[in-house]
Amino acid sequence: MKIKIDTPLVTVDWLKHHFNYENLIVLDCTIPKVTSKLKSTSDMQILGAVYFDIKNTFSDQNANFPNTVLNPKEFEKKAQELGINNDSIVVCYDNLGVYSSPRVWWNFKLMGFDNVAVLNGGFPKWKTKNYPTEPKQQHKLTKGNFVVKYSPTKIKYTDNVLSQLKDNHIIIADARSKGRFYGTEPEPRVDVKSGHIPNSKSFPYTSVLKEGVLKPKEELKLMFQKINPDYKEFIFTCGTGITASILALAAELSEFKKYAVYDGSWTEWGSSKNVPIEI
Repeated sequence: MKIKIDTPLVTVDWLKHHFNYENLIVLDCTIPKVTSKLKSTSDMQILGAVYFDIKNTFSDQNANFPNTVLNPKEFEKKAQELGINNDSIVVCYDNLGVYSSPRVWWNFKLMGFDNVAVLNGGFPKWKTKNYPTEPKQQHKLTKGNFVVKYSPTKIKYTDNVLSQLKDNHIIIADARSKGRFYGTEPEPRVDVKSGHIPNSKSFPYTSVLKEGVLKPKEELKLMFQKINPDYKEFIFTCGTGITASILALAAELSEFKKYAVYDGSWTEWGSSKNVPIEI
């Protein structure tokens, strides 16, 4: 039996119930967390999971900044190599609960693929239920027929953000900590200046999570309505585009559909010349 999905977030119970559906692909999207000493790797994975390598396979290796998205054709090729088809249902998870998996969810949304969701609570939540796991391994994959239908409204670049700084129809929300936003704590990358994009608002990604799980939908709605009562378009930014994608996921769940992620985020802005910075 094949399934489709109509939500950007699924529970571990949902995944276990649909575990044997033929078009299901579970992606392990784990990456190290640059701002934490917490261990984000494991020698175990969800049974049958496929590793989605954000850093080395699904980021532009020739780009000046980390985690830069691939061009659509290259993404299409790499996704096919993971066995992903046009009718696949893709569930993304990571080993920190909800951290890097939303970045992969957003990548697929950017590429025009909607049958994708994040596993709420990720691998830690899966393990608490004693659901099936296995040692880390790469399964033999059959090439898929996935085709990109690129959605450029989901992404912003430095020039876009710079030109929209004073646009009253847009809210720039920064997912970094308040300390990084206000320059009271250093950036994890020594060559990046401190501060924030002018006219942006601090919206730490940690505020939408509780113990590695995304907060309930109604609670998230209230948070987004407070920062954006008029349902303006969001531009989400962070350090390198990872945690901005958590806000994008929370926005989607909260029915704020008009949003984009600033791909270069603060690492690019804070490294650039001739752009304004506020502290």
